[in-house]
Amino acid sequence: MSICLRRREFIAGLGGAAAWPLVAQAQQGDRARRIGVLMGPYDENDPVAKAGVSAFIQALAGLGWTDGRNVRLDLRWGGGDINRIRALAQQLVGLQPDIILTGGTPETAAVQRETRTIPIVFAGAADPVASGIGGRQACR
Repeated sequence: MSICLRRREFIAGLGGAAAWPLVAQAQQGDRARRIGVLMGPYDENDPVAKAGVSAFIQALAGLGWTDGRNVRLDLRWGGGDINRIRALAQQLVGLQPDIILTGGTPETAAVQRETRTIPIVFAGAADPVASGIGGRQACR
């Protein structure tokens, strides 16, 4: 099965998906959710990437999720170095987050090599099906 979304639909869905732990949190007490974020092609000084991460954090806060209170963000920057990206993917999977957000194809592939059980949200601009990391059916 393949789900095809445009960028705006994806962003709206990602914001909505951030609410999925609300019910689980009520059942599991005060356990903070953990989100791994792997920004492979960027380093922490990239202004565009920093703005994107800031928007993501603000969207989570708008839904009641505050880093350090009820959610923990484990943010890693790959700096475009594939070996570093692979090491960071392994590190993030080792932290056992509830979900991992990736910013492109190389980091998504690296995370997929490390886990098949942790959900991965691919936020890259490339077509995940065409790049071999998505479902079998192409979006139309």
